[in-house]
Amino acid sequence: MQVCHEWNTAVHVAEAEADAGKRAFTRQELQAFFDHADEQVDRVREAGRKGWLPIFRDGVLFKTAYAFGLRRNEARMLDVVDFGHNPDGPEFGEYGVLYVRHGKAQKGSPPKRRSVLTVWPWAAEILEQWDTEVRPLFTTCEAGALWPSERGSRIGFSQINTRFAAYRDALGLDRALDFHSFRRSYVTHLIEDGWDARFVQEQVGHEHASTTSIYTCVSSDFRTRTLRRALDATMDAALKPSRRKR
Repeated sequence: MQVCHEWNTAVHVAEAEADAGKRAFTRQELQAFFDHADEQVDRVREAGRKGWLPIFRDGVLFKTAYAFGLRRNEARMLDVVDFGHNPDGPEFGEYGVLYVRHGKAQKGSPPKRRSVLTVWPWAAEILEQWDTEVRPLFTTCEAGALWPSERGSRIGFSQINTRFAAYRDALGLDRALDFHSFRRSYVTHLIEDGWDARFVQEQVGHEHASTTSIYTCVSSDFRTRTLRRALDATMDAALKPSRRKR
């Protein structure tokens, strides 16, 4: 007898974030991408041309998305007031914690909020430079958006997408890499560097650990090192009793 019907089963309303065709940046690819972004700023400024401000902005936006594992809309909707001091991480100054107010929501629910702790000192450094030295040069900065546009209070999706695709294609990187690859890379690199999986899950706001595992695209070298450590630990534990007898 059929016991599951439309009227007595829950509807899966959360959209899947996983796409088999997408992946994280390798560390080499990510470094090349950020280096290219920095080079574009230097190239335009040295040529005495206008337009270096939005190029600088987009480079910092991309780095921030990676540094905090942000989705595209989460990064775009950031305001200056969304950062705060973390008493357990005083070395990060006023950029020790990021309060995400526009997280991905389930269907029919308001945006999901979360706090993301800063884990890399360079993230606080680039944000402080941007907020105190460069962002004020935008005539539209008074609106409070972290990423103001030249003509509006906040950068648009098309500007983000166009700049990302231009940098990726200029470097000849895999077209499977998209803005969300920054988030995948954040998860992957933290796991590879030994951060606790539960901590990483909380940082990116995943309800289930299985979702975080989908994002984890660890390298073959990492898996080999992990296997070697496990085998060595097992072998060492097995040999300890015999060593005591001797």
